[in-house]
Amino acid sequence: MESNKSLQRVALIAAIISGFITPFMVSSTNIVLPAMARDFELNAVETGWVVTSYILSSAIFLVPFGRLSDIVGRKKIFTIGIFLFSIFTLAIASIPTNSSILLTLRFLQGMGSAMIFGTGMTIIISVFPPEERGKVLGINVSSVYLGLAIGPFAGGILSQHFTWRSIFFITAILSFMLTVFVFSKLKGEWADAKGEDFDFIGSILYGISLLALMRGFSMIPTLFGFFLIVTGIILFVAFALYELRQTHPVLNFKIFRDNLTYSLATTSALINYSATFGVSFLLSLYLQTVKAMSPLQAGTIMLIQPIFQTILSPFTGRLADKREPQSIASFGMALTAFGLFLFIFLNRDTSIAFIIATLALLGTGFAFFSSPNTTAAMNSVEKKYYGVASSFLGTMRLLGQMFSMAIAMTVFSLIMHQKKISPEYSDLFLKSSKTIFIIFAILCFFGVFLKTGKYKNNAKK
Repeated sequence: MESNKSLQRVALIAAIISGFITPFMVSSTNIVLPAMARDFELNAVETGWVVTSYILSSAIFLVPFGRLSDIVGRKKIFTIGIFLFSIFTLAIASIPTNSSILLTLRFLQGMGSAMIFGTGMTIIISVFPPEERGKVLGINVSSVYLGLAIGPFAGGILSQHFTWRSIFFITAILSFMLTVFVFSKLKGEWADAKGEDFDFIGSILYGISLLALMRGFSMIPTLFGFFLIVTGIILFVAFALYELRQTHPVLNFKIFRDNLTYSLATTSALINYSATFGVSFLLSLYLQTVKAMSPLQAGTIMLIQPIFQTILSPFTGRLADKREPQSIASFGMALTAFGLFLFIFLNRDTSIAFIIATLALLGTGFAFFSSPNTTAAMNSVEKKYYGVASSFLGTMRLLGQMFSMAIAMTVFSLIMHQKKISPEYSDLFLKSSKTIFIIFAILCFFGVFLKTGKYKNNAKK
C-alpha cells in the first residue's frame, strides 16, 4: 500500500510539473509576440504562425503518440517527450536567425509537447482509482492554469529586463530537470495495448489533413488556400473511413459511435477551446499595441484569468466527483460565452477595470468547464482505451486552439492583409478583434446548448 501511495505521489508530481511547463511556454510566448514580431519583421498573419506552428504540431502528433504510448509504454513516451521538448526549447533560445528557422523549431517543440501532453494525464489516471480521479485531475488542471498564470507575468519581466529568448532558456532548464526526475523516480510502466500493431498510414493521413487545413485557413482568400482546405477535409474523411476498417486503428472511432458521453464531452472541448484560446493572443497584442503597455504591465493584467482558473479548479474537480460533471461543464461554458460577448465591445478607450473583470469571469467559466468535462469524458471509457481517449480529448483541445488561431489569422488576412500589428494600424487591429470576438461568442453560445445526453460511467471497467 505504501509503495502504491509513493508511486501515486511521484506520478502526480511529474504530471503537475509537466502540466505547468507546456502552458507556461504557450502563455509566456503570447506576451512576447510583439518583441518577436519586431525582431523577425513579421506581419499579422506571420505573427500568428509563431503560435500556430506549435499548436499545429501538437495536434498532429498527439493522437499517434497517445496510441503508441498504449503499445510501448506511457512512461517511455512521456520521458522521451520531455527530453525532446527540452532540446528544441533550448534551440529556440539560441539558434534562430530568421523566421523560417524559428517556425521550424517551434513545430519540433510542439512535437515534444504532444508526447508529454498525451501521456502525463494518462499516467495519473492509470495509478489512481476512479473515486479519486476527479480530485487529482482538478489538481493537475490547476497546475496547467498556474503555468498559464505565471507565463505572462514571468514573460513580461524577462522580456523587459533581458530578451524574449530568456523565456525559452529557463523553460529548457526546467524541462531537463523534469527529465531527470521522471527517469530516476517514476518506477513502473503502463502499456495496456502491448503487442498490438501501430497504424502508420492512418497517422500520416491524419497529420497531412490537419496541415492542409491549417495552411489553407492562413491563406484565405486566395484560391490555393480554399484548395488546401478542401483537400484537408477530403483527407480527414478518408482517414476516418480508413480507421473504421482497421483492427488496431490509431484513433478508435468506436469510442465516439458507441459512447455518447465521450463524443459530446470531446465536442464540447473542441468548441470551448475554439472560442477561447485566441483571447490571450488578442489581448497581449491589444494591451501592448493599442494601450501602449510594457510586456510586464500587459502580463500582470493577463494574470487574472488563469489565477481564477487555478484557484477554482480543485473545487470544481471535487464537485465533479459528487455531481453530474456535464451539468457543471455546461454552466462553465455559459459563463465563458458571456465573457466573450463582453469583449466584443473592446475599443481604445476601454477601461482596465472592465478588462480585469471580464478576464475574471472567463477564468471562472473555464474552471467550471475544463476539469468536470475531462472527468465526464475519461470516466465514460474503458481502461484499455485510456491512452487514445486521453490523447484524443487533448487533440480536440489542440484542434480547438488551432481553429481559434485559424479564425484570428483568417480575419487578420481579410482585414489587415499583409500589414504589421503596430500603433499605425491600430484601427484595423480593433476592427479585426471585434470580428473575432463576435465569432468566438457565437461558437461558445452554441456550445452551451449542446445536448449532453445521459451520463455514462465506465471508469471501473
